[in-house]
Amino acid sequence: MSTTKTLALWVAYGRNGVVGSIRHDDDGYHVTMAEADAEASTYPSLASAKGALHARMAPGSDWPRFQEH
Repeated sequence: MSTTKTLALWVAYGRNGVVGSIRHDDDGYHVTMAEADAEASTYPSLASAKGALHARMAPGSDWPRFQEH
């Protein structure tokens, strides 16, 4: 049995509140959209994860504010 340690967590905020999060662990950066049942995907860098999260938002959405927790 193996365990994965979360190294960091960023929460993405849009105009109306939380739109998603990015969790970093040994496997990469995991994007999960708000109210989703599962994570969307895993990316090799924080920059690519932020871009992917923004791309999953409604068309025309402003870039979200990312806050590390």
